[in-house]
Amino acid sequence: MKQLSAPVTALVLAVAGSASAQTPTTNPMPDGSRDMYAGLGAVSRPRYEGGDSRVLRALPVLQVQWSNGVFISGMSAGMHLSDRPTVEYGPLLSVHPDRDEAGAGNEIGATAWTFPSVMPAQRAGSARLTGMRDIGTRVEGGAFLNYYLTPEWRLTSSVLAGAGNDRNGARMELGVQRLAFQLAPHHAVSLNAGVTLVNSAYNRAYFGVSDSEAVSSGNPAYRPGGGVKDVRVGARWNWALSPSWLLTTQVQAIRLTDDARHSPLVERSTNVSVSTAFAYRF
Repeated sequence: MKQLSAPVTALVLAVAGSASAQTPTTNPMPDGSRDMYAGLGAVSRPRYEGGDSRVLRALPVLQVQWSNGVFISGMSAGMHLSDRPTVEYGPLLSVHPDRDEAGAGNEIGATAWTFPSVMPAQRAGSARLTGMRDIGTRVEGGAFLNYYLTPEWRLTSSVLAGAGNDRNGARMELGVQRLAFQLAPHHAVSLNAGVTLVNSAYNRAYFGVSDSEAVSSGNPAYRPGGGVKDVRVGARWNWALSPSWLLTTQVQAIRLTDDARHSPLVERSTNVSVSTAFAYRF
């Protein structure tokens, strides 16, 4: 019978907007083997970072890890290079989703439904992206470094560059994770908290308003600098329905800070995303 192994403690949902690039825990395996989870669910999240309305999307789930250290985890991929049990590091790639005037862009997930949080007559601010330049999907490249304080607690960090239409946006994510602990038979919970730092090019791409965009959108011109973009906390609940089937549910709260928070594009500085999916272990 299959047993749920280490990667499930860090199972990452494939589409979560601008969710942080997470890396699965190192999972020693026989040479030539791999561990794989795939599935489908749904995610409810803000239409865009700082948006007030929400979107509900189909949610593919994918996590694969090979014995040579290569992994795919949601919208990220990388490779574990360390052979030390307390340190993880290696190269990292991540897909940063696009953003159009509707906010949601063309992420993975075929269907979306919108849930306004206020009445239509009060929603003048919901069109703040109208007239703003679309931002294309970008592949970011960088590296990750994780350190285990104990077998249960892990400090995480990653640096990625290449976001925005000019591909010069960069972000650093620092976090702490409490790896999955058992609440009851077949039920495990993991916790995380973190902060995202970005350069000025990133903030200008996603939260700035150029002079020409001010004319076309009606928003005031805004040129943010770099700094702390957000702080976040989250929890994940994994329910092992069988040795092969898993129900994974995540809740994450993100609060925009500093220059990002004061952008004229931001309607709500604090938002919560909720996702749930069934995954099958192959």
